[in-house]
Amino acid sequence: QVQLVESGGGLVQPGGSLRLSCAASGSIFSINAMGWYRQAPGKERELVATITSGGNTNYADSVKGRFTISRDNAKNTVYLQMNSLKPEDTAVYYCNAEIESRRWTFMAYWGKGTLVTVSS
Repeated sequence: QVQLVESGGGLVQPGGSLRLSCAASGSIFSINAMGWYRQAPGKERELVATITSGGNTNYADSVKGRFTISRDNAKNTVYLQMNSLKPEDTAVYYCNAEIESRRWTFMAYWGKGTLVTVSS
C-alpha cells in the first residue's frame, strides 16, 4: 500500500512564505513525476507545479517566479516552496505522484491535502 502524506500548510499573511512537503511511503520501486495541485473553494482542482524524476519542472503561470518545486529522490519526498503568497493562493494543496508500486506498473496516487490560507 502506498501513501502520500502532505505537511506544512497553515495560515500566513499576504507576502509571506510557506514550505509544503509530501512524503511517499509503502511499496515503492520507483517514482516518475511528482507534483502539487490545489483546489480553492468553489473551484476545480488545478495544476500548480510538477517535477520529473530527472528534475525538469513545470509551473502554472499564476505561480511562476513565486513558487519552487523540488524533490529528494532518496527520501521519496517532494517540496513546494511558496513565496510572496497572495490571498488567491488560498486552497487545499494536494500532492500527486506516479509510483511504481508493482514491477512495471505505474499508478497515480494522491495525498489527502493540506490547507493553505493566505489572509491578514
